[in-house]
Amino acid sequence: MQTVSETNFQLPGQTGFYRGKVRDVYTLGDRLVMVASDRISAFDHVLPRAIPFKGAVLNQLAAYFLEATRDICPNWLISNPDPNVAIGHRCEPLRVEMVIRGYLAGHAARTYASGKRELCGVPLPEGMRENDPFPEPVITPSTKAEEGHDEDISREAILAEGLVGAEDYAQMEAYTRALFQRGTEMAARRGLILVDTKYEFGKKDGRVMLMDEIHTPDSSRYFYADGYTERQARGDKQRQLSKEFVREWLMEHGFQGKTGQQMPVMPDAFVLEISERYIELFEQLTGLPFSKDQTASPLDRIEQHILNAL
Repeated sequence: MQTVSETNFQLPGQTGFYRGKVRDVYTLGDRLVMVASDRISAFDHVLPRAIPFKGAVLNQLAAYFLEATRDICPNWLISNPDPNVAIGHRCEPLRVEMVIRGYLAGHAARTYASGKRELCGVPLPEGMRENDPFPEPVITPSTKAEEGHDEDISREAILAEGLVGAEDYAQMEAYTRALFQRGTEMAARRGLILVDTKYEFGKKDGRVMLMDEIHTPDSSRYFYADGYTERQARGDKQRQLSKEFVREWLMEHGFQGKTGQQMPVMPDAFVLEISERYIELFEQLTGLPFSKDQTASPLDRIEQHILNAL
């Protein structure tokens, strides 16, 4: 199967290019052309093998949820001319990620287990166990790092440091809660629990707009609703719908992204399993069948679809 490891297009009117861990981003004046590659990252490292259809899964999932939330807030997306491509408005990024958590999981659970009862200035209730629901969702922002890891920050520090103005931040908080509520409702209809997620915002023409991807397994954590209560009562691990299984495989093979650790080589069978799991994610989250584009030359297909759209 052909994969999209990277792109190196020269598009008409191109004024900039940026390669992220997963996406190749082309700037064309006031528009962005974002190509979701088949690269996969974990522990802040891009893994050496690309995953068939992963980019198309993420791109189409993001589009699905962006379209489903346009009534809540404006977003950057204009069109999806190809399974791997999104074209949208170029916004001025607001350098704060809005992380919202409905459950004590992941980073929040690790912070809680260390004995701390505050995260990003938000007090955490006593007596909680990992994966318990919060009385109501909590917003725990982080700074958008240019390099390295993002860092936790409180609402008070964001305003004091002038990272975001008070009016814009209030709007971001309101959008974040409304988007999370919509995502929670959509997940419930698919037998899932939206555990936590993050949103990125920018400004265009004076308006706060939602950017990037939302509610995908790369930016969100989901539990299966069926059996959640029973597993929680027994103290068992929850069944997750995310790329956590990739991190677990890497840890089993001695890699957590730390200095001196060698990246393990993923065998063909595991690469295929990751691809199948991502397709399962798409179909579980949307209830729609995933269509595999089997074009002999996906790069030619992608470039032609971009040129046609421009």
